[in-house]
Amino acid sequence: MMADSQALRLVRVVQELSMAKDVDRVAEIVRSAARELTGADGATFVLRDGQQCFYRDEDAISPLWKGQRFPLSACISGWAMLNRRATVIPDIYADSRIPHEAYRPTFVKSLVMVPIRTLEPIGAIGTYWAEYYHATDEQVQLLQALADSTSVAMENVQIYAELERRVEERTAQLAEANRRLQEEVRERQLAEQAVRQLSLTDELTGLYNRRGFRLLAERELRAARRRKGRCLLLYADLDDLKPVNDRFGHDAGDRLIKAAADLLKAQFRVTDVIARLGGDEFVVLASDYSDSEEVLRRLEQALRGREGGAGQRLSMSMGISESSLNPDEGLDSLLVQADAAMYANKCARRALRAVS
Repeated sequence: MMADSQALRLVRVVQELSMAKDVDRVAEIVRSAARELTGADGATFVLRDGQQCFYRDEDAISPLWKGQRFPLSACISGWAMLNRRATVIPDIYADSRIPHEAYRPTFVKSLVMVPIRTLEPIGAIGTYWAEYYHATDEQVQLLQALADSTSVAMENVQIYAELERRVEERTAQLAEANRRLQEEVRERQLAEQAVRQLSLTDELTGLYNRRGFRLLAERELRAARRRKGRCLLLYADLDDLKPVNDRFGHDAGDRLIKAAADLLKAQFRVTDVIARLGGDEFVVLASDYSDSEEVLRRLEQALRGREGGAGQRLSMSMGISESSLNPDEGLDSLLVQADAAMYANKCARRALRAVS
């Protein structure tokens, strides 16, 4: 019968092995437990690697063969695996199964070797003594019980490894699926942004279209009233677009429209709302301008000598209206006032040209 202390120690070892998650932890438990349970001077944890014995770990009073590999047929651990049973050797130099040259540099004089699993062994546990010693049946039983528990622990390690591999694969699959989903979301967002951009901007000039202008201009008017500020609204009409289209074609007319758009973008701030309402009509809602007449003078000066393509001089009729702090005065009212001012400017210019 096993001593009570040894039995209790074996129970603790079995519990520790049941919680081991990798081979390193199994080897750590086995090497120290084998030596402690038998009172040996050294212990090795050996794994079968094809047709070789791999001395994976050890706990001994001096180095043995940790990290080395030997043919199954050339070492006693291989014999225990091939014959699927334990062996007790009181004198290693009196046993022909021992490779004496491998043992001479060591302290070993006696040993016990037991296979890890008797059905298709996967390794072996060896214990060694520095003095000639004949291990007892109880010690062999303890080692074999340890080996049996080690067999179960190694199978658990394989299961854990497989589970971890599957978890990693599944995690990678989910990560890839999430990446693809995020890409699809980004593509959809970009597509939606493009649609919104198209719905709010004029394709030819890149300025806001009528819808975009109303949306942003009304918002800017509300913001200006909240901060007790004012806005001016410029209404501009491109002169002589139809004659250019008729004489030089619509490509020339498009160049004239783009030239007008570029001039307005150059003369106003990026925070101002600049739009092409359609055809030859442009509007600008600008905040915090103190002198509307100065704005008109600056625009007229910028127009002087400016060409719009096909040798055509860029010319625009312009009118300005200014917002008040009256909350009842909306964007439509400003548009009507600015349009009227623009039309008056156009008529005056025509009359001036007729006189000259």
